[in-house]
Amino acid sequence: MAKEDISRWLEHPRMPQELMDMMQAMDGETLGDSFYRDLAFGTGGLRGVLGPGTNRMNVYTVARATRGLGHYILGAGGTPSCAVSCDSRIHSRDFAELTSAVLAQMGIQVYLYDTLMPTPMLSFAVRDLKCTAGVMITASHNPAKFNGYKVYGADGCQITLEVADEILSFIGREETLVDSLPDFETYLASGKIQYITRDTIERYYACIDTLRLTRDETPLNVVYSPLNGTGNIPVREMLSRLGNIHVSVVPEQVLPDGHFPTAPYPNPEIREAMQLAIDQTIWEKADLCFATDPDCDRIGAGVRRGESVTLISGNDMGILLLDYVCRHRKQTGDKQPVAVKTIVTTEMAVPVCEKYGVELRNVLTGFKFIGEQIGLLEKDGETSRYLFGFVESYGYLSGTDVRDKDAVNAAVLVCEMAAYYKGQGKDLLARLDELREEFGFYAQRLLTFAYEGEKGASQMAEIMSGLRGDPEKFGEAAWQGCTRTDYLHDDTGLPKSDVLSFALKDGRKIIVRPSGTEPKLKAYLFASGKNQAAAEAALDELQRMTEAKCKA
Repeated sequence: MAKEDISRWLEHPRMPQELMDMMQAMDGETLGDSFYRDLAFGTGGLRGVLGPGTNRMNVYTVARATRGLGHYILGAGGTPSCAVSCDSRIHSRDFAELTSAVLAQMGIQVYLYDTLMPTPMLSFAVRDLKCTAGVMITASHNPAKFNGYKVYGADGCQITLEVADEILSFIGREETLVDSLPDFETYLASGKIQYITRDTIERYYACIDTLRLTRDETPLNVVYSPLNGTGNIPVREMLSRLGNIHVSVVPEQVLPDGHFPTAPYPNPEIREAMQLAIDQTIWEKADLCFATDPDCDRIGAGVRRGESVTLISGNDMGILLLDYVCRHRKQTGDKQPVAVKTIVTTEMAVPVCEKYGVELRNVLTGFKFIGEQIGLLEKDGETSRYLFGFVESYGYLSGTDVRDKDAVNAAVLVCEMAAYYKGQGKDLLARLDELREEFGFYAQRLLTFAYEGEKGASQMAEIMSGLRGDPEKFGEAAWQGCTRTDYLHDDTGLPKSDVLSFALKDGRKIIVRPSGTEPKLKAYLFASGKNQAAAEAALDELQRMTEAKCKA
C-alpha cells in the first residue's frame, strides 16, 4: 500500500514543488516512514514532522483532517462555525488559511485571527464567538521540524476521546490526495471567512485583568522571552497594564520565527531554551526571567540571586501559584473552592489544599480534563468555585473563560506574585522554602524514553504489556508489595487511559504512560523527604528501577 501511495504522490499533477523535491531527495527508509501509516489523529488532534506523505504534516493531511472535522461540525447541530488560529511555526499560517478555506467550502462559517495568536486565545475565541469548534495550528514546544493541529469543542476544551473517534471515522472516509485545494482569498472575499475582531481580543484581555489578586505596586524587573512564538504581544500588553512590571525582552527571541534559531527545542521546561533569558537577567540584574513556548500555553521561570539564576520546576511553580491564589482569592458562596491537578502532578498540592479548605480533584493527564472539570462546575451553576488548575508540564489556569492552560494568565500571576513577595523582602525561592518547611520536601522527576520510526509503537506496546505483569516478579525487593493501578482496565472513576501507576510500600510512586503526541514513553517519579537530599536519593533508586523496565 505504501508503494502505491508513494507513486500517487509522485505522479500528482498539482503536487507542491516543495513536497516533490523532498520526496525525490528521500532515501528508502525515510520515504517508507513517511507513508507507512496515516498520521495519528486523537484528542490532541494531529502532530507530526513536516513533509510529504500520509504520515507527515502537509497540505493534504491537513485538508483531509479538516474535511473530517467539517463533517463533524455539520452534524453537531446549530449554526456550524469554527474559530481558527496559528502559531509561528513553518507553514502554520498556510495550514490555518487552508483549514479555513476547506471549512468555508463545506458551508461552515469561519472566524480566523488575522495574525498569529496563542492557544488560550483560540480557546477563548471559541467560547466568545459561540463556535461549534476550534482549530489551533501548533506543535506546542516541539522542535522546528514539527507542526500540529489541535481541535477544540464548543466548550473551548480540547476534544474528548469520543469526539476524536467520531472525527477520525469521518477522516477515514476522505481521500488524502484531491485534485485541487480551495482558495482562501475567494472565501475571505465572500465573507464565509471573517477575521476575528479587536473586540474579542479586548474581551480576552479584560478577563485576564479580572484574575489579578493583590495588585501590589512594588516595582519588579523581569526578562521575558517569547521563544520566537506567539506570546510577545499579549504577554507584554497584559504586563504593561499591571503598571509596576518593567519588562526587558530577549532580542534574539522576540520576533516570530518557526526555525527557532536560538532554541532548537523551544520548551521553557529546559535550561537550554531559557539560557539567553538567564544570561540577560544576570547582566541586567533583573529580579527574575520567564519564557513562554511558541503557542504560549506553557511558562517557565527563574529567580536571580547574585550572579546565578535558579529555574523553578513546573510542579514547584504550580504549588507557589496554588498557595498564592488560595491565600488571596476571596471565596464566593458557602461551598468549597475547587483546585484541579493531573495524577502526574505533585502530591504537595494535597496538604496545601487541606490547609486552605480547598477541594482537590485529580484528573487524567491532559489539560482538557481540567477544562472538563470547569465545565462540570458550570453545568451545576458553580463556576465561581473553580480556583486554580495546573499540570507538572508548566501549564496553569486561574480563570474559567479559557479552558486550556494559559501562559498569558500565568505570566500575570507569576509577576504579580513575585512583586507581592518582593514587597515583603523575599523572592519566590524564599517562599518555596517556607512551603517546604511547612509541608515537607516533595520531589518529582520525569523520564522520557523515545522510540522512533515504524517500530516505535510496537516497542512501547510491548513495554506497557510487560509492566502489566505481576510486580512481585519484577525481580527487586522494592517492587514487593507495591499497589498497581491500571487506568486502562481498573475501575478508577476516570476515563479509560493507557496509564499505569505503581505505589510502593514506602510511599514513593511511579506512573508510566505513552505520550499522546510523540513516540515516547513518559515515566513520572514521586518521592518526599525531610530535605532535598533525602528526596533526590529516593528518586535516584526509582529512576534505576524504571529504566530497567522501560528502556527498549
